[in-house]
Amino acid sequence: MKICFPVEQDNGLESPVYGHFGSAPGFVTFDTETQQTGFINNRDAVHEHGACNPASALAGAGVDAVIVGGIGQGAMMRLMQDGVSVYQAKDGSVNADAENFMQNRLLKLGGRENLCGGGAHSCGSH
Repeated sequence: MKICFPVEQDNGLESPVYGHFGSAPGFVTFDTETQQTGFINNRDAVHEHGACNPASALAGAGVDAVIVGGIGQGAMMRLMQDGVSVYQAKDGSVNADAENFMQNRLLKLGGRENLCGGGAHSCGSH
């Protein structure tokens, strides 16, 4: 399974999880089977609130789940429509939250809980 994390810069497993999915400069990917990491640039990091489509940056990357510090409802709905599950980061680093994910210790988002709103680009606790 390939999981994805919004990050400010690519430091692999040592990257902190960025506070807002939509405005993250990029995404670290982690394959839970091969333990390999990758990086995807967010071509849509600068946008008006509600107009972002960072999910397009992930299109074709084979991502099964994203683990976020914060995410807006529109982005979450687009990901879910694409069959990508969304989880709340718990410990704030790719390494720790990849482990949390594999141990089934992360909250799966699916409603209005823990969503960003109003254009805040540093939402979320991580």
